[in-house]
Amino acid sequence: MAHFTVIGLGRFGIAASLELIHLGHTVTGVDRNPKIAELYVEDLTQSIICDVTDEHALRELELAASNAVLVAIGEDLESSLLCILALKNLGVKEIWVKASSKAHHTIVSKLGVARIIHPEEEMGVRIAQALNYPMVNNYLSIGHGLYVVDIEVKSALHDQPISTLLSKTQGDVDAILVKRGRETFIRLSDDFLLQEHDTFLLCGTREALEQIAPRLV
Repeated sequence: MAHFTVIGLGRFGIAASLELIHLGHTVTGVDRNPKIAELYVEDLTQSIICDVTDEHALRELELAASNAVLVAIGEDLESSLLCILALKNLGVKEIWVKASSKAHHTIVSKLGVARIIHPEEEMGVRIAQALNYPMVNNYLSIGHGLYVVDIEVKSALHDQPISTLLSKTQGDVDAILVKRGRETFIRLSDDFLLQEHDTFLLCGTREALEQIAPRLV
C-alpha cells in the first residue's frame, strides 16, 4: 500500500483519488475551495483545505512523505505552476502534473516533473483506438513502439491454436497470457487451444497487431 496526495479535486483529481483508494492505497486530497474539500471528507483518507500556491501552507502537509503527488489543477495555469515550484522547493521528487494546454506542457516540462498527463488527449486516443479496433478491450503503450492489447476471444477462434492467429506474425507478436474464468495460463505453446470468451494478452508493434486485427473479429 502506498500513500498519494492529489492536489485539485475537480473531476479528474477526484476520479484519480477514488481509483487509488479502490486499489488499496491511501490518498490525501487537497483543494483550496472549502466546499469541495468538505464534500469528499468521507471518501478520501484525508481531505484538506489549503492554498496550494503557498509554500508555507504546503510545508505543513509533509508532502515529501507521499509516494507521489499529483497536481490535478485544471485551467488555472498560474496556480499549477506556483504549486509545482513549491513542491520542488519542499523536496517532493515524484510529481505528476495534469496539463491543460500545450503552453502548460511546455512550461511544466522545464520544471523537471516525473510525468505530464493530458487526460482529454489520452482518452481521445483510447476512444479512437476502441472505435477502430472494437475487438480490443484495452491497450497499453510500453514504449519503443510496443503495445500490450487485451482482447476477448470470439467464436471464430474457438478451439483454434495460438499458432493459427500468430502464424504470419511470429516474432513480431508475442502471446503473454490467457485468462479463462479463474484460471490464468502464462506458458503458452503454439498448440495452446483458445476458447470463446478467453481474455488474451498480446504484445507487439502497432503494425504487427494491426495485421492480425481482422482475424480477431
